[in-house]
Amino acid sequence: MPSSPLLHVRAIWKRFGDRVTAAGVDLEVGNGEFFTMLGPSGSGKSTVLRMIAGLEQPDSGRILIDGQDVTHLPPWRRELGMVFQQYANFPHMTVAQNVGYGLRRRNLDRDAVRKRVSYLLDLVSLPGFEERPVTRLSGGEQQRVAIARALAPRPRLLLLDEPLSALDEKIRREMQAQLKDIQKVTGTTFVYVTHDQEEALTMSDRVAVLNWGHLVQVDEPHALFRRPKTKFVAGFFRGSNVVEGRLSSHSGSNVFKCSSFQAVLPNPLTQPASPAAIAIRAEDLRINSQPNPADITFDATLERMTYRGVYTDFQLRLADGQVIIASATSGPEIPVGQVVRVAVRAEAIVPLHAEPS
Repeated sequence: MPSSPLLHVRAIWKRFGDRVTAAGVDLEVGNGEFFTMLGPSGSGKSTVLRMIAGLEQPDSGRILIDGQDVTHLPPWRRELGMVFQQYANFPHMTVAQNVGYGLRRRNLDRDAVRKRVSYLLDLVSLPGFEERPVTRLSGGEQQRVAIARALAPRPRLLLLDEPLSALDEKIRREMQAQLKDIQKVTGTTFVYVTHDQEEALTMSDRVAVLNWGHLVQVDEPHALFRRPKTKFVAGFFRGSNVVEGRLSSHSGSNVFKCSSFQAVLPNPLTQPASPAAIAIRAEDLRINSQPNPADITFDATLERMTYRGVYTDFQLRLADGQVIIASATSGPEIPVGQVVRVAVRAEAIVPLHAEPS
């Protein structure tokens, strides 16, 4: 949590009819931070962003920017920039006219506008494009123009609503790296919305995961990926297995038990003898390897192998029918249907919270 947040969203609620799209969302974004809201369609992430922008009004709660309550201010008085999935460039203007549009409306002199436009086009890797018609640019180039235009007036916050989702994979990956570089160079605070987990992990300083209007977890990318707090967060990231079982007390410790193995859990999150769940990353499961003395081992049946280029997924079925995936970059050929020995380090097992209600 930043010590002096630039943006503070305080317990905002938003309903559309019977549907809750923001259920008491409370978050803080630090000055100069690249902060991402991640979640599936309908999770509420774009609604929260639109309320920050002033395009939607919360039913209750407050939004503060740099200590100023902007909850009821119109968008043009919040000193924000915004970039959408659609490029929203002016088709009848050149690149320079698009980027300099907001500056000209502030009555800056021509030389100041020209210098700012030239600097921003260098920043987004479009030097010399000033006189190009914006309609003759590629999708990735048009989105760079939109980003430069949003940054031109030096906004307090730049809000980005899935700006790369319309681009092909190669261009999208290039733009991910470039966006992070732009954010670092300018020092502008970015609040970014995406449904793409890899995009969130690649660019962000911190990530907030939303589901059905609830803020489920806020964490740094590595912690979010390795230590999910709920079944939803674990399941949202590819390669995370969720195993159901029960939690009980034994010799002063809390032990997770399922049909195939048991494990002592640190900092238990549910009551003893209650249903429980754990998460294990697919890459932490080892098949038919020499286990370490402290490893947890169990048997499972190999149901399918899927070659994915740099690694192979092994689909395994536990004794109670639960299915998990182990991933490995190499390994022996194993016939489908064979029972294999699986090993995992105890510290790789993550206990999960109950889902928010």
